Amino acid sequence: MQVKSQQVKSKQRVADFGEVYTNEREVNAMLDLVADQASSPEKTFLEPACGTGNFLVEILKRKLFTSLRLSKINKSQKRPLYCQDSYEFNSILAVCSIYGIEKQPDNVDECRKRLLMLFKQHYQDQFPNSYKPKCIDVADFILKKNILWGDALSLRNEETGESIIFSEWKPIGKRIQQRNFIYSKLVNNQISSDLVGKKADDGNIPQQVFDSVDDYPPVYFLELGNDRSF
Repeated sequence: MQVKSQQVKSKQRVADFGEVYTNEREVNAMLDLVADQASSPEKTFLEPACGTGNFLVEILKRKLFTSLRLSKINKSQKRPLYCQDSYEFNSILAVCSIYGIEKQPDNVDECRKRLLMLFKQHYQDQFPNSYKPKCIDVADFILKKNILWGDALSLRNEETGESIIFSEWKPIGKRIQQRNFIYSKLVNNQISSDLVGKKADDGNIPQQVFDSVDDYPPVYFLELGNDRSF
């Protein structure tokens, strides 16, 4: 089963919102220009007008393929064996790395569903008899935090009317720490030129440049979302 994409929902939506989505061929051609980043489970992607997720779906496909490759534990091409725990962790990191903002609420719901369907199908295809429903629940929890109903121009959450807040999911061993950041402060923060040029060991701008609004204790990755209201 494939996660289908479309370019237009209706002529009326094109007239009302200018809503036209990029087709799969063009999406992949653009992603091929940044193939290494698009395939890495931990490299972050934000789509500020994500629509129903045409870009994000293709990015997640690539990241899940890499997650599977990283979990391979033998050299056989005909009968490859994979470490399920390794795949689960890397595939959850892949979901953690994908962010989207979309102004139309029905598109937000569809985008989340398409991404979750892709994750679930890929996971169950690899481990049909041993997949964990909890792992799928964790992916669902993260997608609800990362794919938001908002306005990328006003930087406000359309549901709450407040500033958009995104969560960073930082891996610490097999645990993940959630840290929340106000998106407008990330966008508007004026970083000095010496900091822009100086990157941390992982290739990212040093985290101390930005102040989080909430820091949560690290938890085992399959426990994300347990008894939490955030």
